[in-house]
Amino acid sequence: MTDDSTGTSYAAAGVDIAAGERAVELMKSSVAKSRRPEVVDDASGFAGLFDVSALTRFERPLLATSTDGVGTKVDLARRLGVYDTIGHDLVGMVIDDLVVCGAEPLFMTDYIACGRVVPERIAAIVGGIAEACSLAGCALVGGETAEHPGLLEPDEFDVAGAGTGVVEASKVLGPHLVRPGDVVLGLASSGIHSNGYSLVRHILRESGLSLDATPAELPRSLGEELLTPTRIYAKDCLALIAASEVHAFAHITGGGLAANLARSLPPGCDAVLQRSSWELPPIFGLLEAYGRVPRAEMDKTFNMGVGMAAVVAASDADTALRTAAERGLPAWVLGEIVEGTGQARLV
Repeated sequence: MTDDSTGTSYAAAGVDIAAGERAVELMKSSVAKSRRPEVVDDASGFAGLFDVSALTRFERPLLATSTDGVGTKVDLARRLGVYDTIGHDLVGMVIDDLVVCGAEPLFMTDYIACGRVVPERIAAIVGGIAEACSLAGCALVGGETAEHPGLLEPDEFDVAGAGTGVVEASKVLGPHLVRPGDVVLGLASSGIHSNGYSLVRHILRESGLSLDATPAELPRSLGEELLTPTRIYAKDCLALIAASEVHAFAHITGGGLAANLARSLPPGCDAVLQRSSWELPPIFGLLEAYGRVPRAEMDKTFNMGVGMAAVVAASDADTALRTAAERGLPAWVLGEIVEGTGQARLV
């Protein structure tokens, strides 16, 4: 027989249930701000409910789904003690993948694994996710925070998420719509976004650059620059679709501009992109120089200042650019679509 007064406990194993409950209370108001009318309350709290009767406005609704994380950028957030921006990165990686096919984002869920639940830190992370969901027009309908003592150090954490959207079957964007003569627009990134941070961390280690330093090339500290949150493109892309004839998008993530845009091209078309059409943001030049990284390696690792590309009918390029400008989104003519073999190339 076990003596309960001297037995072990979940807390002794490193899991603090009370801290988890405190974190939930702290994040409630932030999550509520991302709510959409279709969200239905689940009294049990075990699932997020979404009223799909709202989708009757579609003739043939297709659900789109995506899942992602933010990679090793979380390590820099941890080292700098900044937790309210990493949620923007998560939403950008998940929701901006959905909009590539023309889908309107509906809802999202998140998952946070940590070595120790610090309620204020978890609330800051989730608050950033909820804020970014509001910017994207989707609801944060649920999530999970898991404490992994012994597997993760007390201050270590990782985040992941999944999102769902909807698009009319007859209005799905993609390679099947792209044709020679189309114009490729570049939509500016806010910085590195969330790809290539393993290389960034390697450059920091090898070069001795300090996150607190403010190099002459940058207007603020290197740490602040590297933690710049990912731009959320969802509403901007949907606005471009509504105002102009968009044929395809490409979310520029791991693999760089050429590789990601090639995924949105049919076998008979190439995208010819002009390097001279935009100015390389300083952070990329700094990493290239301090890390002695070949340009070809930079091109296939980072977005290089182009976070999203849009392929539009030539006759609507000016309208699309005007729409982007009205929304405060820097955009420009990046290149054109020509006959080819399904490749994108920078010239």
